[in-house]
This record gives sequence, C-alpha cells and structure tokens, in this order.
Amino acid sequence: MAATHGVFRRKPVEQIAEEHEGELSRSLGLWQLTAIGIGGIIGAGIFALAGAVANQTAGPAVLVSFLIAGVASAAAAFSYAEFAGMIPKAGSAYTYGYAVLGELVGWFIGWDLLLEYTAIVAVVAIGISGYFGFLVQELGFGLPAWMLGAPGTGDGRVVDLFAVLLCLLIAFLLNLGIRTAARFETFVVTIKVAVVLLVIVVGFFYVNTANYTPFFPFGVGGAITGAATVFFAVFGYDAMSTAAEESRDARRHMPKAIVYSLVISMILYVLATLVLTGMQNYRDIDPESGFSSAFAAVGRSGLATVIAAGAIIGILTVMFTFMLGVTRVWFAMSRDGLLPQWFARLHPVRRVPSRVTWIVGVASALIAGFLPIREAAELTNIGILLAFVVVCAAVIVLRYRQPDLHREFRTPGMPVVPAIGAIFSVWLITFLDPTTWLRFAVWFLLGLLIYFVYSRRHSVLNV
Repeated sequence: MAATHGVFRRKPVEQIAEEHEGELSRSLGLWQLTAIGIGGIIGAGIFALAGAVANQTAGPAVLVSFLIAGVASAAAAFSYAEFAGMIPKAGSAYTYGYAVLGELVGWFIGWDLLLEYTAIVAVVAIGISGYFGFLVQELGFGLPAWMLGAPGTGDGRVVDLFAVLLCLLIAFLLNLGIRTAARFETFVVTIKVAVVLLVIVVGFFYVNTANYTPFFPFGVGGAITGAATVFFAVFGYDAMSTAAEESRDARRHMPKAIVYSLVISMILYVLATLVLTGMQNYRDIDPESGFSSAFAAVGRSGLATVIAAGAIIGILTVMFTFMLGVTRVWFAMSRDGLLPQWFARLHPVRRVPSRVTWIVGVASALIAGFLPIREAAELTNIGILLAFVVVCAAVIVLRYRQPDLHREFRTPGMPVVPAIGAIFSVWLITFLDPTTWLRFAVWFLLGLLIYFVYSRRHSVLNV
C-alpha cells in the first residue's frame, strides 16, 4: 500500500526491502563489493581528469579540488551507507528517494542517473583512449587517426573507435552474469591499485617542491571549480550501491563496502596528485595522459609505458562500475513501472538485465565516439550532485519520520553530517558551467514529459 497518493506516493521502506526476492542473483561478498566501489572511484580521476584539471583549472591546487570533493562525498557516503543497510535493493539514490520523498523525486533522480552514469562510462572510455594513444606512440606503432580518435580536440570530425569498442566490451562482460563479471572486476582492481602505488612510490623520488609554487595559479576559485569537475571521480560507491540486490548479505556488507572503498581511494588520490604536480610544472602536465607524460619527462619512459598499460587496464573497472550502476537503476525503474517493464526482463540463465545493458553500451559508445573528454565530463556532474542532495535530505527525513526503524549502520553526527553533504553538493553545483545547466534542463524537461505522459499512469503504485 502506498504511503501517500499522487506524484509523491511512496512505498514503506519495509515493503521495498522485502520485495522481488530471488530476481537478481545474490553472489557478491564484502570484498567483491569493496572492489567494485574502488573500481568506480579510482580511475579517471587519477589517470585522466587529474592532469586536465591541474593543467587548465587548478594547478597544484588540484589536491585541494580532490579534498573538497572528498569531504562532500564522505558526508554523503554515510547517508548512502545507512540506506544500503536498510534497503538492500537495486536502484541506489533512485530507490532511496522513492521510498522517502515520493515517486516524482525518485523519478527525477533515476532519470538523471540514466544520463549521468552513461556519460561517465563514455568519459572514462575517452580517458583510456588517450592513454592507449600514448602507449602506441611510445611503442612505435603507427595506427591511423581514425582508430585512435582525437579526444579533447572538439573538432567533431574524428570518431574515437577505441573508446567505442571499450564501451561495447564492458556491456559484453556485464552480460556474462554478475559472478563472472565481479571476478573480472576484482582481478583488474588489484592491478589498478598496484599501478597507483607504483606511481606514488617511484614518483616521490622525482618530486621538485618548486613545482608547487604558485599553489593557486588560477586562484581559490579555480580549485573550487576543479572540485566540481573531479567530483564524479570520488563517488563510485554510489554506483556500487546499485548492486545491493546482488550481494549475499547486503544489510551488513554494503555499508562497510561503501566506507572502505571511499577511505582507501581518497588516500591514494591525495598521494597521487601530490606526486603528479610535484614531478612537473602544472603548465607542462599533459591533460590526456598526465602520469605517463610526467614519467617520460623525467627520463623514465619505460615506467611511463607500464603506467599507460596499467591505466588502460585499471580504468576499465570504472566503466564496469558505472555501467553496472546505470543498468540497475534502469532495471529498478522499469520494474516499478516508471519505464516500460520490457526493460526489466532478465536473462533466464544469467539473471542480468541484458536488454538495458546493451542499450547503455551502445549509448555510451556513441557519446565516447563523438565528444571530447571535457564536454562529456560536464554531462556527468550536476545530476550526481543532486542525487547526493536527495539522499542526504532523505536520510534526515527518515531518521525523524521512523526513528525506531532498524538500521545496520547509522550516519554519525545526525543531522549535521548529511546536511554538510547536501550543502557542499549544492555549493559545487553553482560552479558548473552554464552549458551544463542547459543540457541538464533539457534532459529534465524531457523526463518530466515522459513521467506525466507515461510513468505516472503505469507505476505499480497506480492502483
């Protein structure tokens, strides 16, 4: 029974937690979930965007950019952890918003995440393509421009075929089943963390502290703008939480996996950005393949090649996590009737939403093939920030509405900590480019039209 009627109707949390048991395959343990979280957080932020933001937006203060984004992300992470322990279902912020703030809010966030997560997959594919181009050049292979593409040029005339193929590869892996896909993810995350540690340890010996001056070459505002740009690099746990319904013990494991993945990733981010901006002056950092170029500049081209290869392998995990996320949000929305239930059909053997996985794979491939990395990245941030606002607000509302509801994990410092997460997220939104707002407004209006024409009437709560 819905708790309210109309566009703000909602299901009780207890009802959602008990629904749809046995649909998706529950096979993920704590460390597989943590690996998926780390896989989503560490990747494009270090290997692709860190160099671009340091060179063009923040300078050495890119470290501050990551810290600002990390504080907001940590405050929100506690809210996600509380919900993940209560509602072990696919959908993440969409499901939490639906349960607490109503159907229209849930729709709004879910519709938003469909675009944001898909764009993130594309951003990461473009970033990998940049490293692939560097690696090919270092190894002396001559591949045609039409194969490597020209990420970041913005001329619109070159298709990044390598990025396109990567998107389709991840879709294929996810369609093999969650157990097989998670094993692949855990293995590749291990390689990625090893590469990041190699970068930090070896790069430390080439740090020149003079490169940290001036620390704020673009002003404090540049560091804040950089935080808004790199923010998507520190919220992989959001997409990871969409896998709750595929966890063996989501109530206990999901909150721990969210916290573990964020703490481990932020430590590595801080150390890696210190090394990058210490090895080269920010003006000389290559915005496409920052670390590889930095090591090549100090005469360690052999190590640069290893890093480029490791980056290509490691960043695949980010694509995996966010494509997993978008397909589970889409699946949850379709199962609730807000999108056609045709999309919610699972593969009869592998128990994965194959239809939406292939649709997302093709959509992300098109974005990756035709947009430069900064334009694609600008599609990703505003919706995720708004999702954080909704989740942080919802955890406060539910704590006061149902204080006695069983919670495996309780957000500390209630209501201050989730309020910080919401305020920081709104603050970062104000620094996004106006074109980002325009794209978001168009997507939002399209979603609003679909909701009132289709979703409101077909919702499972419309009884």
